[in-house]
Amino acid sequence: MNAFQDQRDVDRVLAGDVSAFEGLVERWQRPLVNLAYRFCRDKFRAEDLAQEAFLRAYRNLSQWRRQSAFSTWLFAVAVNVYRTELRRIPQGTIPLEDVPELRDRAAVATDDAQGRDEMIRRAVAGLPAKYREAVTLFYFHEMDVPAAAHSLGLPDGTLKARLSRAREMLRSRLAWKEITNARP
Repeated sequence: MNAFQDQRDVDRVLAGDVSAFEGLVERWQRPLVNLAYRFCRDKFRAEDLAQEAFLRAYRNLSQWRRQSAFSTWLFAVAVNVYRTELRRIPQGTIPLEDVPELRDRAAVATDDAQGRDEMIRRAVAGLPAKYREAVTLFYFHEMDVPAAAHSLGLPDGTLKARLSRAREMLRSRLAWKEITNARP
């Protein structure tokens, strides 16, 4: 249903009815803000990034070729905006090895799901950008390989390789947690 609505609204905007863009914003604002938040971990900056992505999408709406879903194209535009903006004004990232929760086993020796989820989010945030972006789209935004690859402007095989490498990096960093949980 969203695909039909997206196409209808795009057609209306391209025909001169700029108010039809509101429907696209209403449907996709929350997913774009969520995606931006995964990139920058700052709510207010995420909202600004999403707004910039919508502005860029509006200006380039005629470039959507309709070979893929509108949402795939929109996410590709958004990812490009987020990457550019984060290169221009980088977030305060730290290397994976320096994440305190990973260094201090006692700090993350909790079995509650919330603590584990937060530890994983922080570990993902510590990945190099090209791996973090792949993981964010594939796992957190539940895109399939073709959609995530298209959003990042990569061949499917490259995305698969990045996901594999990211999992390997995370697994090696978090392996001690599995060993700790395996003890009687």
